[in-house]
Amino acid sequence: MAESARAGRPPATLRTVLIPLALAQFICSFAGSNMNVMINDISEDLDTTVQGVQVAITVFLLVMAALMIPGGKLTDRWGRKRCFMLGLAVYGIGALMSAASPGLGILILGNSIFEGVGTALLIPPVYILTTILFTDIPSRARAFGVISGMGGIGAATGPLIGGLITSAISWRAAFVFQALVIVAIVLLGRRIVDPVPPDPSRPFDTFGAVLSAVGLVLVVMGILATDDSLPLMAALMAGGALALAWFFLYVRARERRGEEVLLSTGLFRNRTSNLALVTQNVQWLVLMGISFVVSAYLQVVRGYNAIETGVIFTAATVGILVSSLAAGRLARRHPQRTLIVAGFVVTIVGVGVFLAMVAGSPSVYAFAPGLLLIGLGIGVMLTPSVNVVQSAFPEDLQGEISGLSRSVSNLGSSLGTAIAGTILVAGLGSPDRSYGIAMAVLAVIGIIGLLAARLLPAEAGQPAGAPSELSG
Repeated sequence: MAESARAGRPPATLRTVLIPLALAQFICSFAGSNMNVMINDISEDLDTTVQGVQVAITVFLLVMAALMIPGGKLTDRWGRKRCFMLGLAVYGIGALMSAASPGLGILILGNSIFEGVGTALLIPPVYILTTILFTDIPSRARAFGVISGMGGIGAATGPLIGGLITSAISWRAAFVFQALVIVAIVLLGRRIVDPVPPDPSRPFDTFGAVLSAVGLVLVVMGILATDDSLPLMAALMAGGALALAWFFLYVRARERRGEEVLLSTGLFRNRTSNLALVTQNVQWLVLMGISFVVSAYLQVVRGYNAIETGVIFTAATVGILVSSLAAGRLARRHPQRTLIVAGFVVTIVGVGVFLAMVAGSPSVYAFAPGLLLIGLGIGVMLTPSVNVVQSAFPEDLQGEISGLSRSVSNLGSSLGTAIAGTILVAGLGSPDRSYGIAMAVLAVIGIIGLLAARLLPAEAGQPAGAPSELSG
């Protein structure tokens, strides 16, 4: 096992376990983007608006972000495999509810709530198990490369697969597809063995979980309210900031008393992890924001149907697939910081190419170069960012940091959709101008991620307490 791990290729038993974990990340990321190509179909079928569908998408991502930290903490109490399987069951129920939904309310309940809760339960175990089972840099980088790559591919192929299913059958069939994938993951996941026994006696901080969730929800809802009322936006965001401040003061008070906390404040004393969390948040914000903007533009402005919209996204899918497949090899040859910086640079250039070529061009081929570069950039940096965060802490903190990491990433996804949607609904000038402004704002946010990446230390990504193997 040691020789195989040093070569960066884990033994067959671990590769078998990796399959359901990677598929789980794929389907959760797929769910976050596949509805983008169904905007018109869902709006007409459920007699709602584009903004209504945007709310459903954003709430799904927001529920994941708000509950990911509690979900990560529950893995210590209930066990990683049990949380994984329970999350799959809840997610599957939500997918079937969404497929049968008669109106927007049931769609939000099934897709946004049930699937969001299921994801918050099943995703933290994916990253905890990967960190614990794959102990050295090459094999862990390879494993995270597969999982993060499948996440990126899920987000990128969501429009394509969702478009194919919607055009061939119905948008409802796309949710049936999700339920079928969940069944496959459950069957494959039976082979997973939890390496660390659960501790049922471990207390759970319910009040802290509620405070953190309320804070995150209010912040994102404030962004969504921008186009309705500026005072409402300010009130919601101020309320969210106060709730989050209360949460951290509450946690610090419990820590001083030696009580169990939902999230240790010590996690935020690690500068390397903090910077990598910023890059994670920005990566998913940019990816999901671009996915929403381009999908809405193609359908609302260009008048393309679901399958045409999905096919155009193939360029981004190819880019993410190519760079994700190379993640293990790149991690052995280059420092994690270098890969993250390069990813942001390529992504930002991709947005610039996209804006330059699409503006004023009626050709669908004008979308391909920019989307390809965006996909390549995102794929290059997804894996190293995750690896840097997870490797910054020892095994006993993996439950907490995994929940925080996934919460930050999903908060980025929800913010990306919320910010992009808010700009589009605001209608700043002509339709072309509004979509261009939304893409430009996402590029500026990408620059923030680039600056955070440049501040990462050269040895970032080494397991906690391990000697550097990538520096130099």
